[in-house]
Amino acid sequence: MGIQAGAPDDELPAEIDFSQGVRGKFFAQGATMNLPVYLDAKVRAYLAARARARGIEVEQLVNELLKKVIDLIEAAK
Repeated sequence: MGIQAGAPDDELPAEIDFSQGVRGKFFAQGATMNLPVYLDAKVRAYLAARARARGIEVEQLVNELLKKVIDLIEAAK
């Protein structure tokens, strides 16, 4: 995965011309980004089965579980 150190990269030019570039072209004030979360295969399978049994999406189940963990952490302070 990725480029190894010292490996030639023949797809990129030696110099890139940014003279026509526009700073902030894709910036949106206040935009939020949903980060991907990668689960272990066994954890993913377990949660998928529990979500399926409840008739909900895995994302909803994970959010519910994480909210409970946050409540427990806050209560223990």
